Amino acid sequence: MTKPIGILLLLFAWTTAAAYEYDPDIGEEINEECAGCHSEFGQGGKGGEYPRIAGQPVDYLIRQLHLFQNRERPNLPMVEHVDQRQLPEEDMFQIAQYLNRIELKTKLPPVDDKAPGFDAYARLLESKQIMQVPRAPGNFEKGRRLYRRECAICHGREGWGREKKGVPMLAGQYTSYLWRQVKKFRNRIRLHDEDEPDDELLDDFTDEELRDIFAYLSIVDD
Repeated sequence: MTKPIGILLLLFAWTTAAAYEYDPDIGEEINEECAGCHSEFGQGGKGGEYPRIAGQPVDYLIRQLHLFQNRERPNLPMVEHVDQRQLPEEDMFQIAQYLNRIELKTKLPPVDDKAPGFDAYARLLESKQIMQVPRAPGNFEKGRRLYRRECAICHGREGWGREKKGVPMLAGQYTSYLWRQVKKFRNRIRLHDEDEPDDELLDDFTDEELRDIFAYLSIVDD
C-alpha cells in the first residue's frame, strides 16, 4: 500500500532537516533570489500577489518547494527557481530555516528620537520588517466562531499555524492570497490535505462564511 504523499513529503522534510546544519549566511544568500518576489524579509508583496513566507513552519516550506519542483503544485513564476540543479535539498533546508526565523512585527515600538544613542539607521531597518494585514470585510465575530470551530484544531487557536506539525499560518497572510488558494483547492488544482486527497472541506463553506473567517484572521495581528 502506497503512503499518502503528504506523509512521504513530511518524512522527507524531517530527513532533510536531520541531514544538514543550518548556516544563516547560506540562507541569506539564497533569500536574495526569493526577495525579488517575496521581498527582503519574506513579507510578500503586491497586495498578496506574492504571499508572506516569513515565519512559516520549516516542514511546510520544504514541502511546498518539493511540490513546486515536482510540478504537483502548478506555479509558473516558481518554475525557474526550483529546478533541482538550482535548488538542491540542502538549499531547501537552508532557505526554509532562514525564512522560518524571520519575525515580522505588526507595529514599531515607541522611541525617543531625541535621546542620546538613538540609531536612525537601525530604526529604518526595523521599520522594513513591519507587516500588518489590512482589515478584510466581513463579520469578525462570526468569523472567529467559525474559525475556532472548524480551523483552529489544525492552524492554531488564532491562526498562527503549528510549527511541529508543519501547518502553515493563516493569520498574518494576505487575504487576497487566501482567496486564491481557496479557489485552487475547490478546483482541485491544489490539495487541501495531501494525506486525504479527496478531502472536500472547503467545499462545505459558503463564500460568506469564508469571508467572515478571513475577516477574523485579518484582525488577529492588530
